[in-house]
Amino acid sequence: MKVSRSTLRLAFALIALAAAPVAAHHAMGTLFDLTRTVTVTGSITRVEWTNPHSYISVDVKGAGGDVQHWLFELAGASVLQHAGLTSADRGLKPGEAVTVDAFAARDGTPVGFVSKLRLADGRVFVPANAAGR
Repeated sequence: MKVSRSTLRLAFALIALAAAPVAAHHAMGTLFDLTRTVTVTGSITRVEWTNPHSYISVDVKGAGGDVQHWLFELAGASVLQHAGLTSADRGLKPGEAVTVDAFAARDGTPVGFVSKLRLADGRVFVPANAAGR
């Protein structure tokens, strides 16, 4: 099943709104299965530097040549900057190859929360709040 990026963003927004009464900021465990990680390698299609979280979209080619669109949530810009990653980073732009380790979405959609980001040039970023959960 192919899911559009706008549908995934809407799903994220609705889940975040539903979780708002429970906590001022959603708990990672509400949206993501912290016991199950996924690792995907693909091509960056979009990067959104927003607060309180940033997002990266990655197209992953399957064995049969089909493309699966993934949406990954990252920490906020300040946490990413402390990890050494900034919006001006040359390796984080559309078309660049990236390998993402992420906590998988509980609902099984191609969505995750980044725990480690490996760029094509070999640099590795581990956002502090992903490591410490």
